[in-house]
Amino acid sequence: MSMYAESLDFSGGAAQAQTSLSALACDPAYSRGRRFAEAPAPTRNAFQRDRDRIVHSTAFRRLVYKTQVFLNHEGDLFRTRLTHSLEVAQLGRSVARALGLKEDLVEAVALAHDLGHTPFGHAGQDALHECMVGHGGFEHNLQSLRVVDQLEERYPAFDGLNLSFETREGILKHCSRSNAEAMEALEPGGVARRFLDRTQPSLEAQLCNLADAIAYNAHDIDDGVRSGLITIEQLLQVALFAHYHQQTLIEHPGLSDKPRRLLYETIRRMLSDQVYDVINTTQKNASQAGVRTLAEARLAGPLVAFSDGMKARSSELKSFLFAQLYRHPQVMHTTAQAQQVVRELFAAYVAQPSEMSADFAASVDLHRSVADYIAGMTDRFALREHERLTGCKLL
Repeated sequence: MSMYAESLDFSGGAAQAQTSLSALACDPAYSRGRRFAEAPAPTRNAFQRDRDRIVHSTAFRRLVYKTQVFLNHEGDLFRTRLTHSLEVAQLGRSVARALGLKEDLVEAVALAHDLGHTPFGHAGQDALHECMVGHGGFEHNLQSLRVVDQLEERYPAFDGLNLSFETREGILKHCSRSNAEAMEALEPGGVARRFLDRTQPSLEAQLCNLADAIAYNAHDIDDGVRSGLITIEQLLQVALFAHYHQQTLIEHPGLSDKPRRLLYETIRRMLSDQVYDVINTTQKNASQAGVRTLAEARLAGPLVAFSDGMKARSSELKSFLFAQLYRHPQVMHTTAQAQQVVRELFAAYVAQPSEMSADFAASVDLHRSVADYIAGMTDRFALREHERLTGCKLL
């Protein structure tokens, strides 16, 4: 008898038989636990508790004033790290529900995955990494784990949020071998071990990685058009967008003179079909791999994925956005100024640690402490600090 239970597709897509992968899901009752033992909560499972801790954290609140693509003050309707994280969580939960995976774990990972991002988005990260060359470097994904493991200060008995292993594993989606070896030495058999063993994280963690890419491709189209930096005419050269744009006009010709609604409907259809593609491909991959347990799934290759065709079309869209939006001269001008802010802040704090808050100034590892302090800043706080310390206003 098959391990998979038959069910119907969730609303919004073409009706089709689907199979549940619940046997491959992370069960909170069998979590590998927390680094510091705690009694279970009476009304919440481990992953729900993780999600709640993340939502109430200081780092999560700061995401509302951190750049996604456009700086926080450039417009009220552009995405921020917070709204991006919420969109990733929504997409992730939709797919998890259809596949029978643990929605609470997906939501926790999605809401926490960008907690370590610097102000000014990837521009800030690149500048901070440059400053930290020779001092261990800087990578926002590792910083997200550092935030939940060490930097949050909310509990009397431990640093960080003391999240479950499974949530922490999902947050750490990238890791070099050298960093993994260093982490493994401090936490044997911990969240970095899979990077040494070349095994896979949970399906929930794999799903969050893909939901992240689906979300930012879609909302960066919206923000890019809203900003005027990319046009519909340019996007029609991209197969994934052009297909759903044409499909929408055929079914709703009256939208030809309502460009905003036409854009929204195009993006909505694009998102929906990417979701269905992930669901169907993941089920197919799991079936073909013959995995029957979570332990077996970790030993298989990545199972949560696009079909080859959708992967190619999604990659084309990503390349378009990189060339036409992220490398647009206006964005690059802002990027250069943002990087100058980060570099000059770093130099100022290293020269005068007392300019930071007392906890950071007292750290024995000055450079890492400065990186932690800057990474935790919102865009607007970084700009205020830069102007206070240098007397120069750049952005």
